[in-house]
Amino acid sequence: MPHYRSVGEVPRKRHVQFRRPDGGLYAEELMGEEGFSSDASLLYHRYAPTAITKAEAVDAFKSALEPNLPLSPRHFRTQDLAPDGDLVSGRRLLAGNGDVRIGYAASDRASELYRDSMGDECVYIKSGRARFESMYGAMEVGEGDYVVIPTGTIHRWVPSGPVEALTIEASGHIRPPKRYLSQFGQFLEHAPYSERDLRGPSEPLIVEGEDVPVLVRTRGGLTRLTYRNHPFDVVGWDGCLYPYVFNISDFEPIVKRTHAPPPVHQTFEGPGFVICSFCPRPLDFHPDAVPIPYNHHNVDSDEFMFYVGGDYSARAGSGIDVGSVSLHPAGFTHGPQPGAVEAVIASGATQTTELAVMIDTFRPLDLGPGALACEDGDYAWTWAR
Repeated sequence: MPHYRSVGEVPRKRHVQFRRPDGGLYAEELMGEEGFSSDASLLYHRYAPTAITKAEAVDAFKSALEPNLPLSPRHFRTQDLAPDGDLVSGRRLLAGNGDVRIGYAASDRASELYRDSMGDECVYIKSGRARFESMYGAMEVGEGDYVVIPTGTIHRWVPSGPVEALTIEASGHIRPPKRYLSQFGQFLEHAPYSERDLRGPSEPLIVEGEDVPVLVRTRGGLTRLTYRNHPFDVVGWDGCLYPYVFNISDFEPIVKRTHAPPPVHQTFEGPGFVICSFCPRPLDFHPDAVPIPYNHHNVDSDEFMFYVGGDYSARAGSGIDVGSVSLHPAGFTHGPQPGAVEAVIASGATQTTELAVMIDTFRPLDLGPGALACEDGDYAWTWAR
């Protein structure tokens, strides 16, 4: 994160004695990225965060990925996937590669404590509300929220009703694009969002408990560690590394007189992929503008688009609707449906209402069982009708 935050009780200086009311020392835990040469936070626990009493391998169904062969544009209807499990165990793998795994989850059940030690996660809440609880504190999240969770953060999800979410599991760190930040990490004036748009934990979350299980994901698989004391025993922390929330409605679209390419929608970057937000915005306003996207071919990337709201007039007749996912791979040119350009020009529309989350990957995306279970097999031929 590009800015410092302090929550709860911390001593005046780092790494000095910080004593509990009974005279004992609080236990420090330094969470740091890139071998402690990048962002870090220092947490103060009431109990030793190292004290585990059991470690058990977890047999988990391995969601096999299949190549996108024959090469084809794809349409998946996540609205046809039934709720299953919770927002961790119930993730249906849609697509992935060595850099990122993209899933869909729908549930009204609380998850167990979970720690992803493979990379950061970004969870987009399509609908519903939940309480996100972590060792840093709790945050209320809801429709349109991106929840960015640093690697190694113990957390759980507590929905207040049915929740639908897109889950993005990275192999490294998810951050604001470098071009939005000064050399010292402050958001620049041309960035489409700023520090004021971000929400982080504001107070500690103290939970008592003993022999508490935590599901841990590593590159070797899943392990369930049992901690002697509840990991949510942090009385205070400070630093620049913590989970935070950004709502898609706070993204400020960058517009031109003629159609702008996808990089203007970029919201986050990760290793081998970017996350973009397509938000309601004025249509292109040059007198002779073609007001919807031109046919385009991402020669270096696959385009994964999750449609979450609004009207998709450029895709009328394709079957795309709220809850749909389109996958347009490198090697395929895609664009508006035939006749869409003329229809939008004739309508005199001056505003687009579409809302979508896009993930562009720089290595091919393979297909997961969740996607294959809800595929619209006719989508590839819709441009030829």
